[in-house]
Amino acid sequence: MNLFAIMNERFFRRGGITLILFSLLVGAATGLAAVLFIKLIAWIQALLYVSLAGGLPELGRWWLVILPVLGAILGGPIIVWFAGEAKGHGVPEVMQALVLRGGRIRPRVAVAKIMASALCIGSGGSAGREGPIVQVGATLGSTAGQWLKLSDEGIKNLVACGAAAGIAATFNAPLAGIVFAIEILSTGLQVAVFGNVVLAAVSASIVSRIFLGARPAFAVPAYALNSPWEILFYTILGLLAALTGIYFIRLLDLSERSFARLSMPPFLKPALGALLLGLLAWGYPYLAVLLTVSPSEAGLGLPVQEYIPHVYGAGFAFIELVIQGKAPFALLLLLVVLKPLATSLTLGSGNSGGVFAPSLFTGAMLGGAFGHFIAWLSPGFPVSIGAYALVGMAAVFAAAGRAPLTAMLIVFEMSNDYQMILPLMAACMTASGLAQILHRDSIYTIRLTRRGIHFDQGHDLDIMQGVRVEEVMNKRPVTVCSDDSLASLFALFQETRYQGFPVVDGAGRLSGMVSMQDIHRTLQELEETGTGEVSLKDIKVGDVATKEVISAYTDEPIFMAIRKMTPRDLARLPVVERDDETRLVGLISRSEILKAYQLGLMRKQHDQTLRDGMLLRGEGDVKIMELQVEDGSQAASREVSEIRMHQSTGVLSIRRGSEFFDATSHSRFEVGDRVTIFCRSQHVPEIEQLFAGPNKSSEPEQADPSPSG
Repeated sequence: MNLFAIMNERFFRRGGITLILFSLLVGAATGLAAVLFIKLIAWIQALLYVSLAGGLPELGRWWLVILPVLGAILGGPIIVWFAGEAKGHGVPEVMQALVLRGGRIRPRVAVAKIMASALCIGSGGSAGREGPIVQVGATLGSTAGQWLKLSDEGIKNLVACGAAAGIAATFNAPLAGIVFAIEILSTGLQVAVFGNVVLAAVSASIVSRIFLGARPAFAVPAYALNSPWEILFYTILGLLAALTGIYFIRLLDLSERSFARLSMPPFLKPALGALLLGLLAWGYPYLAVLLTVSPSEAGLGLPVQEYIPHVYGAGFAFIELVIQGKAPFALLLLLVVLKPLATSLTLGSGNSGGVFAPSLFTGAMLGGAFGHFIAWLSPGFPVSIGAYALVGMAAVFAAAGRAPLTAMLIVFEMSNDYQMILPLMAACMTASGLAQILHRDSIYTIRLTRRGIHFDQGHDLDIMQGVRVEEVMNKRPVTVCSDDSLASLFALFQETRYQGFPVVDGAGRLSGMVSMQDIHRTLQELEETGTGEVSLKDIKVGDVATKEVISAYTDEPIFMAIRKMTPRDLARLPVVERDDETRLVGLISRSEILKAYQLGLMRKQHDQTLRDGMLLRGEGDVKIMELQVEDGSQAASREVSEIRMHQSTGVLSIRRGSEFFDATSHSRFEVGDRVTIFCRSQHVPEIEQLFAGPNKSSEPEQADPSPSG
């Protein structure tokens, strides 16, 4: 084999060069998307608050209520009807895609997220721009991986590249972007592919700097520790930040659950949240003045064109004032309470935006207020109020997101100030540690926990969490009509040997569940009441069926279905759609749960095999690779035993759609199968040609028939 062939086999065929090139492209594309997003927000804000509000000054401060509602009315339908994944702050959806769908995200999510989030933030929604760009970058990476037909591991790598690039471009902070991909998404990056994430973050940061400039996000004075004992104050600030972070998490969770329970069209819920936010912003300056804040500092009396309330948007301009020590104590303390409330109304109602910037804002307010308190408590001690605000920014995000390294790096890169690294470390680790003890879920995982997806340092806790209900459910369940007689139901029990059925009405809508126990209970009641002579033909199924039905959703993991079944000793659950709980789409029973366990186990083994293969690459003569059976290839429609491969080569597993199974000599390859193969490096070219289509494969080399490698 010549030098070119060796290089080609080592790098291009293994996906190394391909992933490197596409990680750079994903990073650059995410950087451009971030620039477009930031400029679009500025354009919408100028259009609404300058052009529109300036054209009708008679409405005065009522524009603060009208404009957020207008943005939500335009953005709500985009989210509900075009891409539901764009709802909220986006990062949980990326995490769910990584765990349940191998990193696969629909391309339309990127467009919907940019449009809906720009309308939300530009019109005054209390949200950040980093969450949307993380989701957009992850979507770009996922789309590239799917277009290249990469394995799950390859797609996840490009998703991590896009997420890191999103943080790097939005905050001009490449290091924080890299750590975010590891600490928040917990993608389990191997050293072999970690470099791709670094390249993507660098690429995005360069693009962002070309269009937006290279200056830090904040102009921060030169702060330093005034005394080694001051670390104690920063540690106390970390404890307060933990409580504030938990307050933020619980408030956002309460808002999401409350809006989810409202019986109103989903596309109008963001407008309701925006209305409540607008009323909060309208009344907030009056409340601040009552707390001894001057009207000018509270923004009272200023025209809308010159004043956007502190509870709106990301609030970076006001954060900079706080870091410079130019904000009063009462205003800071008030915003510690109101900013999380404003963000919860915005995102909990279904609007689109991020929680990163609101966490930083809340932390800056907390730190600034704490700095004022320390200055009042110790008048003879030199206190830099802005330094506490700077550290508080990182500490609250560390508590809310459980990401102390990301928090430290983001503040360090945004402020370009290394002198505060020791206070940052003390406060962030204290905040994150205490928050973990007091509240298990982070602001990113609590929504997933409600869906039954649990994480332990980013990895799913149970193999049943990687299998969705829709993958294993019985999609054609036997149903009975509520108007059928009990006699016909009894005959159906004997005919099918089933123990229970979903009950539907005349329109085919789910109305209940009926089981053998229901018939026995009915017969017993007839005997006890002395009406045992009543014919079963005169009793309708709807009269004995259980009306209060516990259902499973198509998109939730099997783990969640088990949690619903076990405490109630249920043998089966009807499966319905989230947006219409009367639409029956399947049935899940104990036999399907067993099937799900086998599928989840196969996936775990498959993922572990690929990870082991990555560790083996470059270490001697061994390789584990995943190939796709292409149309017209030598392997297509043939059994394993019919394919001529060297005896040292083994087919480990076959993935067909969402199903995994061990390969035997009689397993037949079908077009589109993903096949995991163990072989020696020298046999890689001939193996790849067996599975490649006629337009990709050249004349294969003769396989070595000798028993030796």
